[in-house]
Amino acid sequence: MAARVVSINISGRKGVRKRPVDTAVLKDDYGIEGDAHASGRWHRQVSLLALESIRKMQAMGLKVGPGDFAENITTEGVELPVLPVGTKITIGDAVELEVSQIGKLCHSRCAIYEQAGDCVMPREGIFVKVIKGGTIRVGDGIRVEGSGKA
Repeated sequence: MAARVVSINISGRKGVRKRPVDTAVLKDDYGIEGDAHASGRWHRQVSLLALESIRKMQAMGLKVGPGDFAENITTEGVELPVLPVGTKITIGDAVELEVSQIGKLCHSRCAIYEQAGDCVMPREGIFVKVIKGGTIRVGDGIRVEGSGKA
């Protein structure tokens, strides 16, 4: 299976589930236009989580899907947590990203953690900086440069 974008998700404020959109514009060294986490000048401009990780939570009985973990881009076919910081990712023909952080520390337990006693985003989600912006669409291919993972 080729690696691809399954869902693009945005929200107007932080700390809430994101809603799906068909396309998004990523701006150089900023993030996704219209998303609360886009602010530039920091290393967590865009978040990614694999559909494979979401399926782990579904297997625990949770009714969750893309965007419910507040990830911006839901992927399929890429083993995100094993990508080293600095790995380059290309989405579609032009958008270039660079892995800037693997996982994150959750300061408070989210609703998903409260329901299941676990959440995959802190361990399996990754964050990237936008190196070269452009428009991405659901279904776009994903290429990982230099790691051999996709």
